[in-house]
Amino acid sequence: MTATARPTAPTPPNSSTRAPRFEQAELLVAADQGDGQLLGCVTFAAGGTPFADIAGPHEGEIRMLAVSGAARGRGVGELLVRAAMARSRELGLTGMAFSTRSSMTAAHRLYERLGFARTPERDWEVRPGVVLLTYGLTF
Repeated sequence: MTATARPTAPTPPNSSTRAPRFEQAELLVAADQGDGQLLGCVTFAAGGTPFADIAGPHEGEIRMLAVSGAARGRGVGELLVRAAMARSRELGLTGMAFSTRSSMTAAHRLYERLGFARTPERDWEVRPGVVLLTYGLTF
């Protein structure tokens, strides 16, 4: 598999409830270079923008990392996280912060392997009873 992750400006969906993501964040997409097959994507938001939940103004944030079932275990998630890290650096940001569910243990291993550390002081409840764990990295 050869894949690249690149920012894309997708056509906003018809649903007005989804439009803000396309206006306030970037979608980084991984596609197979051979056949163009979509392998995964992640939403990237700079801190201080409306789509960033926890990132400060000096941090980038990833949201909704998704890899297709057929592409799992092939390094696509790592490619996308590294693309978000590179985008943070391109914007002159000094780190990253983001939230994740406690059940996403494979993703946690990936984040830790890439140098991210748990930041439990930033954990938060998205709604009653649903606590999100947070990770951070300073460049």
